[in-house]
Amino acid sequence: MNDVKYDVNDMPKPGLLVGLSFQHLFAMFGATVLVPILVGIDPAIALFSSGLGTLAHLTVTKYKIPAYMGSSFAYIAAMQMLMKTDGIAAVAQGAMAGGLVYLLVALIVKFAGNAWIDKVLPPIVVGPIIIVIGLSLASTAVSDATMIDGKYSGTSLLISMVTLFAVILFNMYGKKIIGVIPILLGLIVGYLFSLILGLVTGQEIVHFASVASAKWFQIPSFDIPFVNYDFKLYPSAILTMAPIAFVTMTEHFGHVMVLNSLTGRDFFQDPGLDHTLTGDGLAQIIAGFFGAPPVTSYGENIGVMALNKIYSVYVIAGAAVIAVVMSFIGKVSALLNSIPTAVLGGISIALFGVIAASGLKILVENKINFDNKKNLLIASVILVSGIGGLVFQIGGLQITGVATSTILGIVLYQILPEPKVDEA
Repeated sequence: MNDVKYDVNDMPKPGLLVGLSFQHLFAMFGATVLVPILVGIDPAIALFSSGLGTLAHLTVTKYKIPAYMGSSFAYIAAMQMLMKTDGIAAVAQGAMAGGLVYLLVALIVKFAGNAWIDKVLPPIVVGPIIIVIGLSLASTAVSDATMIDGKYSGTSLLISMVTLFAVILFNMYGKKIIGVIPILLGLIVGYLFSLILGLVTGQEIVHFASVASAKWFQIPSFDIPFVNYDFKLYPSAILTMAPIAFVTMTEHFGHVMVLNSLTGRDFFQDPGLDHTLTGDGLAQIIAGFFGAPPVTSYGENIGVMALNKIYSVYVIAGAAVIAVVMSFIGKVSALLNSIPTAVLGGISIALFGVIAASGLKILVENKINFDNKKNLLIASVILVSGIGGLVFQIGGLQITGVATSTILGIVLYQILPEPKVDEA
């Protein structure tokens, strides 16, 4: 922990705080606006709700956990289906139902306690799960870095590599403020390089048309019950989306475990798992109320913290406030949306890799013995099922990736016997 630059409750100077907050904004922006675009919802609503939900989460967790809430990919299939049948009202109701599931589980944890967590999630389960959280996003990072419209692009690869190496150089050799904001600086380098490359080659790599046509002030297209639509109960939406909350809940546990590892704290104990779950649930209810996609804690932002060693909740709060403000500024949102995918891909390669490496760090620090057959099998199953994308499907409910590997890891740890000393 000696290399920490700003701890959880440290507040950087105002100028630096803004720069650090923008780093987190850029890290979550692409994924947060992509989900509503895929579903057919105004991206500005998602930006607004992610910021407001993050502030709600920080408040509920007593400003002790540096977690950013962004649009959840786990609900995409369910939302797309509901948008075709019952519309945004059903999606919103399903999102709020998922939030209520979080609150219910939080209530159970509050009275039953959370001493069971160490028994259910020991280092041999936690480490590989964190590796999966990082590496399960690897294909997305590489695709963003090398593809345009599903086809390989040498131009994208060049841009992403320039961005990646800029991040690496700023992180390794940057002094003072430069070493603190390597991701933001890498993004700027990648963006400027894209502009120059476009001018030299005649390609339109950065698209400014949407920026020119966007308004300066623009209220997001909120969909609020009793205001924009009449309230009606949608049982199908509740039954479709509420169970998915259990899937994202396992990701929530994983992200908190990563933050525990990075900060040297135990957030399951302070402020407590009941508070972290309540914060997530409240953020999701807020998102549903305004007609935005459900939200969840973001691995991208955890990656930023892992890279720059800055865990300040005030930086996260700053990013949340900026996101809310940005949602009302049409031109700024359009400008952010003009960042080439290849630039985001180059940054993602660094971020997701750092998350995976933090999982390895847990295994090393806890001196996990892989000559122990139980440990070897648990890690093997978690890694292959998680990175490979093993799917459990029950009716319309799909459990994939991180959630699947988490469940398998927990079950195997409980049912596999400890090997005898001469077999270990």
